[in-house]
Formats: sequence, C-alpha cells, structure tokens
Amino acid sequence: MNFLDGSLFVENQDKLVITAAPYGPEWIPSDFPEDIPVTMEAQIQKAVDCWNAGATVLHLHVRELDGRGSKRLSMFNELIAGVRKAVPEMIIQVGGSISFAPVGEGEIAKWLSDDTRHMLAELEPKPDQVTVTVNTTQMNVIEQMDRADIAGTSLGEPNGMRAYSEMVVPSNPSFFEEHVRRLTKAGIQSAFQFYNINSYETVERMMRRGVYKGPLVCNWVAIGGGMDQPTIYSLANFLRAIPDGTMLTVESSMRNTLPINMMGIALGLHVRCGIEDNLWNQTRTARMTTVQQVEQLVRMSREFGREIASGREAREICKIGVFYDSVEATLAAHGMAPNAPGRQQGFLDKAA
Repeated sequence: MNFLDGSLFVENQDKLVITAAPYGPEWIPSDFPEDIPVTMEAQIQKAVDCWNAGATVLHLHVRELDGRGSKRLSMFNELIAGVRKAVPEMIIQVGGSISFAPVGEGEIAKWLSDDTRHMLAELEPKPDQVTVTVNTTQMNVIEQMDRADIAGTSLGEPNGMRAYSEMVVPSNPSFFEEHVRRLTKAGIQSAFQFYNINSYETVERMMRRGVYKGPLVCNWVAIGGGMDQPTIYSLANFLRAIPDGTMLTVESSMRNTLPINMMGIALGLHVRCGIEDNLWNQTRTARMTTVQQVEQLVRMSREFGREIASGREAREICKIGVFYDSVEATLAAHGMAPNAPGRQQGFLDKAA
C-alpha cells in the first residue's frame, strides 16, 4: 500500500467498516455469561445488537444449546437465515474453522477436515463471505495473552491452555485453492486471513495464475503464536507488501486489540472487535461486551473525524458480489503490475 500526501486525512479515507466477532468459539458460556448467547434467538439478537451499535460485518460462529461451539452446518443455515431476516444489510462472514473448540475433555482444539470446510460453499442461505486461511501454521492463541487475561476462565485451566496453545491451522494448497474455487462458484467472497507476508504472497500467486479472480478483502491477524506480532513494525512491513486495491481489516487479541484498531482507524484501514478477540478494557478493571467494544470504536473514529460506513457503504467498500473475468482485470483492479510474458511470475510487483 502507498501512503501519499494526505493519506491520513479522513476526507481521503473510506468510511470505517467495523467487524464484530461476538460468538467467541474458544470460550464456554460460564467464561462470560453476560455476553455469550446460547439460544438461537439470543444469537440472532446479538447480531442485531452489534448492528445497532455500528458494526456492519458479522463474523459468525454458532453454539449448541449446551453451550458448545456447533459443528453442524444446519445450525449455521438457521443462524444465517435469522440474521438475514433481522438485519438484511449486515455482511455475514462465516468463520472458516466452523468451530475449533475441543470436543472432549483433554482434547486439542482442532479445525475441521478439508471436506467439511468445503461444505461452507453450500450453506443456504449463502453468506456474503467465508474466511479463508492460507498456508498451514501454528495458531497458539494463548502466547500473546497475559495470565491475568484468562484467569478464572476455561482457557486459564490446564486443559484449556493445552488445547489452545497446541492448535494448528491446516491449510495446504490442495485445500485453499479448491476452497476459493468453490466459494467463487457459489458467489461467496473469500475473506482471506493473512498471518504474515508469506500468506499474502501465496494469494498473489493464486491471482496471477487465475486461481482467484476477485477483490483482495482480508484480515491482518496479529495475535502471535505463529502469526504476526501486534507491533507497528509488523503492520508497516505488511502494508508495504500489499497492493493499493486491498480492503484490509486489522485484528489482534486481548489488550492488543484496541491499540491495533486505533492504528487501523488512523491509517484508513478497517477494524475488528468482539469477545472472540478480547474480553477487557485497557486497564483490565472491567470486562467489555462485544457491543461495548463496537461502541468504543464508533466513538473514537467519530472523534477522529472518520464516519462509520452504513450497511450499503460497507458492501461497496468490501466489493460484495464482485468477481473479475480475467487475470488481467484482477491485477488491474488492485493496481498491480501485469504478468510479464515468458517467465514465472513473482510477487510484490506493483504498477508504477
């Protein structure tokens, strides 16, 4: 991304798109009973509450009545239908893990099989986006957390710490290339989860080879534990790599979430919050609900002078429903240099 003169002025930035992640599949209801919905009605209402607070993208997971993260796609269909009816303009983004919560006592948190995750392309009603991981990596969500962040929760117990510190995201080329093909065929946008520059580079190569022909809508996931670190150096390094046509949302965990989001607001990027990422205010004197976190970002952005995107505006910014007919059109839409004939294509090439 290029930051030219005036890039930090709000009149030259898109309105802010806020993603709410209110379902928190790593937690059990007793971890935060005030803000973990269990019944289908309550899960739908949580989406409505986030929308009313100012979030226009809903990062969606589902719970069973016993409080466990659901691995049944029929439950996803039911929740998507309920949210569609209640807040039709909200962008529904299904978490590509479906649910990584351990099934039994002492088990490791695991992402579901490739074949099961491919079935996200068959959800009905279909979501606007499905998050897509690129390249297998460690996902130790505990590494950047302070012991006090998780004290008294299931993650603070030995089994919970073991389950989530040992988690791995499986995403080989045989999975993610086929996955984006299926999502595209279904008219569902791939929302890429970038853990560092090399995961972006892999997607650029897919774009240059014609495997993916759509807008580059993505999250920079700075949670450590095998993924990028939540620092200005890591963010700046990542921003130098990605093309100008990228719609980028920043994401971190626990008390790193707000500082990273503040950077994102100032730089004209987009933000994500919610109990899937963070439970606390910055002084760790009180827990914050997802709605409170959304409201905080709305206040801060408006104080900065950057207005919040409406549902319609967020759909335009995210380019929902947009796909390209060719590799050349895809590269041009992102301001990237065209493929040079007669040689293997590299990466990080940008148009002059």
